Amino acid sequence: MMHGPAAGQADPTSAAHRETGGVLGHALAWVNRAILLAAALALIAACGILSYSVVVRSLFHSATYWQDEAAVFLLVGATFLTAAFVQSQRGHIGIEAFTGLLSPLVNRIRLLLVDIASLAFCAFFAWKSWTLTHEAYVDGQVSNSIWSPPLAIPYGLMAAGMTLLCVQIALQIAQALKHWIRS
Repeated sequence: MMHGPAAGQADPTSAAHRETGGVLGHALAWVNRAILLAAALALIAACGILSYSVVVRSLFHSATYWQDEAAVFLLVGATFLTAAFVQSQRGHIGIEAFTGLLSPLVNRIRLLLVDIASLAFCAFFAWKSWTLTHEAYVDGQVSNSIWSPPLAIPYGLMAAGMTLLCVQIALQIAQALKHWIRS
């Protein structure tokens, strides 16, 4: 099940709920839409690269040494950079065993606590990803393949995606708190 509101609770993807995000919410929504387009293109490119590799290896018995890493880099970017959009839709998988048993107030508290815990984890992950990116860039780290692309690329994509996810979760926490203050 998806981690979202129980019956009788406000839908966090509704227009009224999104409006409470203000300028930051609108900016993040625009960035998420742009990233979705780029991620779709990255997935198509990864499919094309891997298909090209299969054809070249099968028909021409020629090695392609770059295709696996290029596809992985594209998939890492698509996965991590779209995480904020998925969170904005409450599309991440959550455990909902007790949702139906809890009152709407307790469910709102549960969602808030889950968001706070998620933000703490994602903020740590983003921080470590940025330090990893910095180290890879400063040290000139590259992959161990013949192609040897810089590792700062996938690390940077991972760090940027986790940072956007932190912003999205923080925005949802602020929206929940704003909703509670109004109530």
